Amino acid sequence: MASFILIVIPGPSVLFVVGRALAHGRSTALATVVGNSGGNYVVAVCVAFGIGTLVQRSAVVFTVLKLAGAAYLIWLGIQAIRHRKALSTAFATQAAPRRTRRAVREGFTVGVTNPKAFILFGAVLPQFVNRAAGHVPEQMLLLALVSIVIGLASDTTWGVTASAVRSWFARSPRRLELVGGAGGLAMIGVGLTVAVTGRQN
Repeated sequence: MASFILIVIPGPSVLFVVGRALAHGRSTALATVVGNSGGNYVVAVCVAFGIGTLVQRSAVVFTVLKLAGAAYLIWLGIQAIRHRKALSTAFATQAAPRRTRRAVREGFTVGVTNPKAFILFGAVLPQFVNRAAGHVPEQMLLLALVSIVIGLASDTTWGVTASAVRSWFARSPRRLELVGGAGGLAMIGVGLTVAVTGRQN
């Protein structure tokens, strides 16, 4: 329930998936969801084996990771705005394997640099670990899997819904430009949000 509450509230991952769905369609959005979930689980593994402690204790490490993720999101947003007039071509090529791999890679980068993931796996889930039972890393990885499944379901729902709305825009080249620009602005907004999240840490 704790994971569900934190995950369903739209954050960087949700907004990024929605932006990808609007700009490139369902297949790219779903590939992004898969990559994002993989990135989130890498965060969980790092936390489970102690790397999360370093991030939690070091403001410098946290800030560097956070700003790197924010810069990447802003760069993707700028690229989307610059190439918004080429969305018609993207419609014809979005199923290409290279695009799918790229979407997975971009989703992974967002997932592994999402401060919300560090909060969930580094601060919330450890509270539900039974340290007396031993095997703490294994317990944390199992708890993280529950969160990943919830995240997959939530992000997939957001992506499919956004891609369905996108099909209406696709009927007009002018609408496509608006979609590309909106998706780019959304990603820039997410990047700025990530940049200022947890500044007190």
